[in-house]
Amino acid sequence: MDSDLGLIYLRVPTWAPFRLQFYCNGHSWLARQLTAEGISFTTADNAFVRIDDWQRAQELADGFSPDLLHRVLDRYAALCCPVLDVFGQTYHWSLMQVEYATDLVFRSAATLKPLYDQFVRESVLNVKAEQVATFLGRKITPQLAQEIGSQFSTRIEGTCIKHRFGSASVKMYDKFGCVLRIETTTNDVSFFKHHRKVEHRQGSATRDLAPVKKSIYSLIDLREILFGCNRRYLEHLSALDDFSAGVRALDRVTRPRVVDDKTVKGINFFDPTDKALLQALQDPRVNIAGIRRGDLIAVLDQLTPNRLSRQLRRLRDIGVIKRVRGTYRYYLTRMGRAATAALCRVTESIIIPAMA
Repeated sequence: MDSDLGLIYLRVPTWAPFRLQFYCNGHSWLARQLTAEGISFTTADNAFVRIDDWQRAQELADGFSPDLLHRVLDRYAALCCPVLDVFGQTYHWSLMQVEYATDLVFRSAATLKPLYDQFVRESVLNVKAEQVATFLGRKITPQLAQEIGSQFSTRIEGTCIKHRFGSASVKMYDKFGCVLRIETTTNDVSFFKHHRKVEHRQGSATRDLAPVKKSIYSLIDLREILFGCNRRYLEHLSALDDFSAGVRALDRVTRPRVVDDKTVKGINFFDPTDKALLQALQDPRVNIAGIRRGDLIAVLDQLTPNRLSRQLRRLRDIGVIKRVRGTYRYYLTRMGRAATAALCRVTESIIIPAMA
């Protein structure tokens, strides 16, 4: 447990050339930085679900220094690898695997869940090889000899959609139901290219587009490159149709609710009474002048006046209709219009053809 980096891992082999493997998580380092500045936060595993000053936290995260990492690595090499004194060697620290995550924190799991379900479904069905290459800043060429594909997996923690391109990948998963994480990972940082100083064998140097060096000092450039991959994936997600409002509305009108210590039954789209009542309310005249109970009695002769009054009260309690103040006329709410339209569309377009 390092005082700066938090929980770390160091593998020390007992054979030459004594190649060390070191792992750390930037979230642990950031947590210590926030504590040092007196900024309160709440974590769940390695995700921040609450930070009092998000902007300052991002500034601290962007300020992570490879120099600090280099000093920590040299200190643990001297501590854990005693052959350094015998051979008088020094270590060149290179990058073996790098991950960069972008977290979108939601106020509640009820908001994220329908969005996440829609994102996963659309990503599995619609993301093509060309789009995966675009997310990772590459192009597909005839000479390409790397595998491209997408994989949906279910784990104990939840589900994950992963898009692979050679040694790099971008994946999306939810953490604890309230954090949407987009994460770009690579096992070979030279997969990515950027403009940098290139030294040629003849001794000259030019600024060209070249693979990222594997030195730990490439972390500064990789921060921008990998964040760009996450941002492009988020832009793709933002262009998808958002059905989460419909999911929440359906949940609201179909689930029982407690109003004034009484349980109000939700709508059952297959119940003959509910179906007939919603179809009567779908009359276009309702949107013009509203509708009264007397108008509905003439159409719904299977309902007695008292039972119809109870049904109207139930629809008001669950938010399907509203009453005009000072009158006994009712209008469909926005959610009510969506529910009645869905009833008609699903019945005529799906259920009836499927039963034929």
